[in-house]
Amino acid sequence: MKILITGGAGFIGSNFVRYMLGIYPDDEIIVLDKLTYAGRLENLQDLKDKIVFIKGDICKKKDVERSIKDCSIIFNFAAETHVDRSITDPGAFVKTDVLGTFTLLEAAKKYNVDRYIQISTDEVYSSIETGSFKEDDLLRPSSPYSASKAGADLLVEAYYKTYGLPVLTTRSSNNFGPYQYPEKLIPLFITKALQNKPLPVYGDGLNIRDWLYVLDNCSAIDLVNKKGKPGEIYNVAAGNEKTNLEITNFIISELNKPKNLIQFVEDRPGHDRRYSLDFTKLKKLGWKPENDFETSMKNTVKWYKDNEWWWKPLVK
Repeated sequence: MKILITGGAGFIGSNFVRYMLGIYPDDEIIVLDKLTYAGRLENLQDLKDKIVFIKGDICKKKDVERSIKDCSIIFNFAAETHVDRSITDPGAFVKTDVLGTFTLLEAAKKYNVDRYIQISTDEVYSSIETGSFKEDDLLRPSSPYSASKAGADLLVEAYYKTYGLPVLTTRSSNNFGPYQYPEKLIPLFITKALQNKPLPVYGDGLNIRDWLYVLDNCSAIDLVNKKGKPGEIYNVAAGNEKTNLEITNFIISELNKPKNLIQFVEDRPGHDRRYSLDFTKLKKLGWKPENDFETSMKNTVKWYKDNEWWWKPLVK
């Protein structure tokens, strides 16, 4: 089988490429990536002889069509994903996340792909004080990033309803693990702590996220592709709700660093207080997270500690 993975040189995408090659070694994997700041060939260096890599932009019809031809399945990981960057440069997020998804959907329709899987986020739902969001809850995005992802999700749904395109969408909670660009909370704080630099905690540090180890997300996406019903959305989470301050203290403790590295800073605009997903629908397909949170965090800290060559060129 021929599979296209867009954004496959990014954090989750590269981990998914690695996962798929381990599970389906006979499939042909094509990776399409623009190689912006967070998409790096270094993320795929151990896989370069096992994949077909195409440098290209999902917003460009020509790049997409030369990548998609004869592919049976598309996994769309390509996106601008960082909330802080979306606040200062929202246009880039609208272009990649919305126009790029449209371009992929048009090509998927033209070439009659068997499956199109859209990789989305829990941030499209916004914040929730109690309980957990279900797949049919209203989308109320708070940032330009989450709004662009919500727009992409709605486009995907429209292509199913209008054209019968066999699409599926996964919405995951916050991922962590190796190869994550050091602008996101966990790799940012690990790399700063390793350099004995201050860890800037927004507001009071009590914002809550449900943390999902990236390989658990990969197995969930694979299962949705195999067993999910076209047109449906599946939440992916692990039940690991932690405050940002808890995550910060874990990293400090694991690296044996002083607590005075914590520096509380002004909160960012539109900062959602709590994300929480109900993933009962996914569990009914037979999925559950396999990686213990504490062990996965320890392994993640160790990965960054052991791979300074990967992150040192990326930090100031």
